[in-house]
Amino acid sequence: MSSRPPTGPNDEGNGHAEYEMPIEDRSVGFTLPGRNARGRIVRLGPVLDAILSNHGYPPPLAALLAEALTLTALLGATLKDQQGQMTLQAQAQDGLVDLLVCDYLDGALRGYVRHDPARVADLSGTPDLGALFGTGYLAITFDQTVSKERYQGIVPLEGASLSAAVQNYFAQSEQIPSLVRFGVVDRGLAGHSAGGLLLQHLPEGETGRERLHVRHNHPDWEHVAALAATVADDELTDPALPLTTVLWRLFHEDETRIIADRPLTRGCRCSLPHIREVIGRFPEEDRADMRDAEGKIHVDCAFCAKSFLIEM
Repeated sequence: MSSRPPTGPNDEGNGHAEYEMPIEDRSVGFTLPGRNARGRIVRLGPVLDAILSNHGYPPPLAALLAEALTLTALLGATLKDQQGQMTLQAQAQDGLVDLLVCDYLDGALRGYVRHDPARVADLSGTPDLGALFGTGYLAITFDQTVSKERYQGIVPLEGASLSAAVQNYFAQSEQIPSLVRFGVVDRGLAGHSAGGLLLQHLPEGETGRERLHVRHNHPDWEHVAALAATVADDELTDPALPLTTVLWRLFHEDETRIIADRPLTRGCRCSLPHIREVIGRFPEEDRADMRDAEGKIHVDCAFCAKSFLIEM
């Protein structure tokens, strides 16, 4: 049993120290070694506002994108390859929203929602996935730069929220007992704050012992999942509450180790040099088809809502 806040790798003497970090736009990884569990906790603030400000989404869609970005930060930070990319994509054909895309690359986030503005007025309260997407699917893709490997899991868009769909993804695609929690608040002129928690049971027993990840009723998992389920939305989103304090409140009965702490940034990659380089990969006949009557190529970035005029 631990009687101190979560600890990190910078202690003098015993290898453990109380860990201080900025409160917003951070991703913090942790383990509960005595309970065979690992997790991530994330809080977004100015980065979230910077992304949302590009589009002027109505509140229900701003909340949807905030949730998607938070989940992308939670999942992207699990990449072992820091130059790898994680993409979360929700797609449907018959809903108000037909496409939602977010990605994570080395701590940088970007995302957008494509929707039918004429149907926004039909939304009321807190719409579930059915009201937003109709029938659709959620795809989560991990691209590893070093190994050139790609892994993709696809699950139906079912449940009250994207967080529920991601939890379903872990159950179906990864077969790892997982718990996902999310909260968001719009403080008007003070901006948005969103937070999320991902907790997972670690596999064990590769050489003959029973694998924990196929036992959802393992007492260790039941213990930490019950504690994690008590986290409140205001704890996840409070810009004055350190993330380590949230972990301490949840898991103070167990040893909690901080294993990673990294900043999160807004990461649209739509610079003119990058766009020119991408267009330059196309054959000349294809570039000719892209040009307007004046010989210029127009490129719109859905992520940051900017338009670029290219002459080449």
